[in-house]
Amino acid sequence: MILCASASPRENKRILYSLAPISLASWRDGWTMNTKVHEAPGLPIHPSVVYLIALLIGVGLDYLWPISLPAGRWGGVLGVVLIVLGVALMPPVLRRFRRAGTPFNAHKPTSALITDGPYRFSRNPAYVALTLWYLGIGLLLRNAWVLLLALPVLLFMDHWVIRREEHHLQAQFGDAYARYQAAVRRWL
Repeated sequence: MILCASASPRENKRILYSLAPISLASWRDGWTMNTKVHEAPGLPIHPSVVYLIALLIGVGLDYLWPISLPAGRWGGVLGVVLIVLGVALMPPVLRRFRRAGTPFNAHKPTSALITDGPYRFSRNPAYVALTLWYLGIGLLLRNAWVLLLALPVLLFMDHWVIRREEHHLQAQFGDAYARYQAAVRRWL
């Protein structure tokens, strides 16, 4: 949509809010979401991109200053196991979204609270799967930088992504989400 002189001020304001999901006030307050303006969490970056950027930085750092993990097949075997676990976790997650009729895309509004399947054990099983993939790839590459960057990635995900999503879900689902939050851990 484009701002238009013939559109009402209310319509132009709605268009501007849709183009700017993060207000300066939200940024100043730690990226908390203003749910009166946004229907979706308004994430600063797609969660999978966070992992991809960290992986590329780790590979780049390893090229400049190599820190290899000790040789041996156990790191590679563990890497494959982590990747397989992450891959196995995703179909049940995606099935739950499809059954609930709510989008999997973190940038779109949620229409249902999913609490069954993998969501009985973790409020964020898709992020657990991404983390398993990330760690598995780091082990397969024998890249210590990738593994060292896992901590900043998890901190970023926890503070800048998951908390925004939780704020959004609390505003949308109220007590139902608060009960779910009290019963199920954020990660594992």
